[in-house]
Amino acid sequence: MTIRQRIIRRVLMVIPMALLTLVVMRMGWLDQAADKLTFSKVSWFDNTALVEHFRTVVTHNGMTHDRKDCLLFVLNGNDPPDATNLEVMERHSGSCPGDRNTLPRLFTLRVDRLSQSVQTDWQTPGVFHAMPQ
Repeated sequence: MTIRQRIIRRVLMVIPMALLTLVVMRMGWLDQAADKLTFSKVSWFDNTALVEHFRTVVTHNGMTHDRKDCLLFVLNGNDPPDATNLEVMERHSGSCPGDRNTLPRLFTLRVDRLSQSVQTDWQTPGVFHAMPQ
């Protein structure tokens, strides 16, 4: 086998792999897989893990079309474990588009850490229902 054949063979292997990697990243499958691997029962009591989990969930289940880094989660640390409220807001700073003087509230997530369930008032402000999967 000549050097030219080896180079062509390697290029033919690298190009499809690079394209597949780009597709996986753009579709968000990598984020979802990482979330499934890292989010566990203990993570329900870790505020940082909980916010990162819901940042992935709400961007992939269609609750918002904003990028993950353009969402701001406001957590009240005094809420009881069975009714923790996460206010999901749209950030307009840095590379996030929109009026920089506003911080619109998108919806609220009500998290019951003990039973590991989530309700939201998405599309029905003030009326909570099960979060879409």
